[in-house]
Amino acid sequence: MSLKVAVQMDPIGRINIKGDSTFALLLEAQSRGHKLAYYTPDRLALLNGRLFASVEDLQVRDKAGDHFSLGDSRRADMTEFDVVLLRQDPPFDLAYVTTTHLLERIHPKTLVVNDPAHVRNAPEKVFVTEFPDLMPPTLVTRDLAEIKAFRATHGDIVMKPLYGKGGEAVFRLERQDLNFGSLYDLFAATMREPWVIQKFLPNIKHGDKRIILVDGEFAGAVNRVPAPDDLRSNMVRGGTPKDTELTPREREICDTIGPALRARGLLFVGIDVIDGWLTEINVTSPTGIRAIKNLGGPDIAAMVWDKIEAKRRK
Repeated sequence: MSLKVAVQMDPIGRINIKGDSTFALLLEAQSRGHKLAYYTPDRLALLNGRLFASVEDLQVRDKAGDHFSLGDSRRADMTEFDVVLLRQDPPFDLAYVTTTHLLERIHPKTLVVNDPAHVRNAPEKVFVTEFPDLMPPTLVTRDLAEIKAFRATHGDIVMKPLYGKGGEAVFRLERQDLNFGSLYDLFAATMREPWVIQKFLPNIKHGDKRIILVDGEFAGAVNRVPAPDDLRSNMVRGGTPKDTELTPREREICDTIGPALRARGLLFVGIDVIDGWLTEINVTSPTGIRAIKNLGGPDIAAMVWDKIEAKRRK
């Protein structure tokens, strides 16, 4: 089976191929003989109900500094593709939301991975609240009185933007931290959206586990251990990837959320688990594929394409 595949992503020249999951998916697609085309979200155009994009044929190589070649730009009707990979990074703002509305016009005749309507309806830090029994105590608000009450109950807390990414603007506040008022003012002045406030989990020092699910089934995991001087374990923030196995609690989490992911067409998902507590469900542009494989784990890119090809056969 040879598929025509378009990838909607950030500028490909800027990615770090060492850890980029989109690049891993492209390498695997190319190795299977699928034809690749590339475009950035700003090139989409909806004309009289038909979706077009200015695309370039793409070839990829696992060679840092020389990892891609592009053909001439051409205007393509997006229904000519069998598959579109929706892979640009957050922020999950109105620009991102708009692309999901546009891609919804061609899905599922053209299979969009992940389903754009459910990407829109499942922001990472909101969708996860559908599973409160799996989460640490969590509050979503910008109301000062609510935050103060939560802090009085739980002591040490973490505050972070509801639509943040990559560990940006994640703060720990201790019970008597005198920075609380100033941080609240800063968040209030810079963000109109609510924020996420969670009970601080001290075992974050042992790692934040990224678990990948493919079509609702566990596929692989990597433990991301934060640097000694940082709260955040994201690898883009200096976290160190370590091989890992799932605990019974983590398997329970996967078994619980898997059917919801599958029902929503969320084929490639990365969840974050700290000390047995589910903190995020990442559906926009999850990462971790290359880190897991580099540590001797499974080839998740191959699993993803096995599922995509099976869906296209149907």
